Amino acid sequence: MKLITAIIKPFKADEVRTALSELGVSGVTLTEVKGFGRQKGHTELYRGAEYEIDFLPKTKIEVAVRDNLADQAITAICQAAKTGQIGDGKIFVSNLEQTIRIRTGESGDDAL
Repeated sequence: MKLITAIIKPFKADEVRTALSELGVSGVTLTEVKGFGRQKGHTELYRGAEYEIDFLPKTKIEVAVRDNLADQAITAICQAAKTGQIGDGKIFVSNLEQTIRIRTGESGDDAL
């Protein structure tokens, strides 16, 4: 099993969710986060004062998938989240040692 964590632009979250649903992924966790990478933030003007915004709003999507679905899920996220502009985000893939469904006690792939 793999845990796929994607940091994307917030307005792309629905497209990513739809793309993952079309693959048969049934569970997605979405968190509103702030951060920066090469994009480095930007400067804004508020009431005549200029200030720099270092941390930009992003969306973190986490999804656990079976090993045989991981590459397809990564491709779907890339295609749905891509704008071609700086700040499109990153995807991190980790191995999942174990997954347990609390309600039924199922574990492993059955818990997904």
